[in-house]
Amino acid sequence: MTTEAISILGIALCMILSGAGSAIGLYKTGSAAAGVLAEDNKKFSKVIVMALLPATQGIYGFVLSVMKIPAIGSGWPLFMAMLAMGVNGFISAYFQGTTAAACIYAVGKNSSGAGKYVLFPAMIEFYAILSLVLGIMIQV
Repeated sequence: MTTEAISILGIALCMILSGAGSAIGLYKTGSAAAGVLAEDNKKFSKVIVMALLPATQGIYGFVLSVMKIPAIGSGWPLFMAMLAMGVNGFISAYFQGTTAAACIYAVGKNSSGAGKYVLFPAMIEFYAILSLVLGIMIQV
């Protein structure tokens, strides 16, 4: 396998994994938000941020992939940098979606704590940001 092929595979995996994680996370939060809003659509502003949080990992994977296109040909170092973002993007988006969905259900029961509830899925976001920063910092 050529270094170009290895690099392209890394970029593709970054996009696929982080995008798939975001899609799964958004499925979870969207389902939870739809249930809460069916009961009381006035809670939209309190659930929308939590419902959209898992989308960021897909965005991070896309941004990093586009940034690293000029480095195609770097081979394994690029592959590993992209794989780190892809795997962490998938895992963090999945669990962020699960956590945010639980927080959305909590808003359905007690909307006064919405500002506090958003902290829980936001903590997971931190680790996706670390992967993005690491991917940007790795010079290949």
